[in-house]
Amino acid sequence: MKSITILGATGSIGQSTLDLLRRNPDRFKVEALTAHCRVQELAAVAREFNARVAVIGREDLLADLKAALDGTDIEAAAGEGAIIEAASRPSDMVMAAIVGAAGLAPTLAAVRRGATVLLANKEVLVCAGDLMMAEVRQSGATLLPVDSEHNAIFQVFDFNAPERIDRIVLTASGGPCRQTPAERLPFITPAEAVAHPNWDMGAKISVDSATMMNKGLEVIEAFHLFPVKASQIEVLIHPQSVIHSMVQYVDGSTLAQLGSPDMRTPIAYCLAWPERMTAPAERLDLGRIGALTFEAPDMERFRCLALARAALEAGGAAPTVLNAANEIAVAAFLGNRLRFTDIAALVDATLSLADMKAPQSLETVFALDAEARRIADGLIMKFAA
Repeated sequence: MKSITILGATGSIGQSTLDLLRRNPDRFKVEALTAHCRVQELAAVAREFNARVAVIGREDLLADLKAALDGTDIEAAAGEGAIIEAASRPSDMVMAAIVGAAGLAPTLAAVRRGATVLLANKEVLVCAGDLMMAEVRQSGATLLPVDSEHNAIFQVFDFNAPERIDRIVLTASGGPCRQTPAERLPFITPAEAVAHPNWDMGAKISVDSATMMNKGLEVIEAFHLFPVKASQIEVLIHPQSVIHSMVQYVDGSTLAQLGSPDMRTPIAYCLAWPERMTAPAERLDLGRIGALTFEAPDMERFRCLALARAALEAGGAAPTVLNAANEIAVAAFLGNRLRFTDIAALVDATLSLADMKAPQSLETVFALDAEARRIADGLIMKFAA
């Protein structure tokens, strides 16, 4: 039996993870669960799985959490420091599923103690890829990618002979706005942007999928996860989301991982690694699907993808600034303070104004992130419709 901590237990990844634990009660025990503000949901799953600790991110909700856990032996805590402490607890595995740069410090805490980290937060490697991977090497931690694309690559990548890899291909659905007429794009509503055709995801990630910033962040993440050059990472739109990514070898062979669009498949792969476990995802029926289609991404339509590629090439602080500005832009869009097409414009403007000096420590990363957010927030009024 393995022990596990879930950072972000009430989000979509956390819920999918708990579903798999629920189906395998003899294989896993829960050490700690965290959430940002959903007190009742957190308390309910903490009770169900008899977690040792439950942590709510907002300190003002601690009393509510304690009340919801009354009558149990589950320890209640609150605040950023408590989430980091939860990640530091002695569990075998840590599911790192806190969205955005907020997941950086807790994930680092898990890495530093040498845990097996199931990485569902791509921003960790986008913001601090070089530094984080150095910590992984120093601590001996194991990093298993949960994102369906990176998990697919992980399953078919020959780590023993990376020189045999010609390129890796990240597939993308193209999101809900792939075929929206260009003249309509500025008027896309938050409801339209989060209506992903294939995946059930949170609002922020769904918007990132609509702009394809999500795929741009995945390109940066892939650069740090796999021993390839940036020029060896390609993106291909595949609307059916059946092929989750591919690895092409120097002999002309292409290996792909296929499956129904269900995050429980890559999560199950990570939970059982290096073995496999049964997962309830719908079995793939290619005869019923009939056809798989592909197209190259339109870099004018998906400016965010182009910006992410440019940030990877530029290096230094560019990826950190890119991510911070995007988080501010997406929040503004979801709050009806920014138009859909202005997300990319705001990110681009922030990149042009921010300090691009490479971060030398994680403290520097946090400072760059904060400054980029300040700049982006100050620019919103210039783009507001």
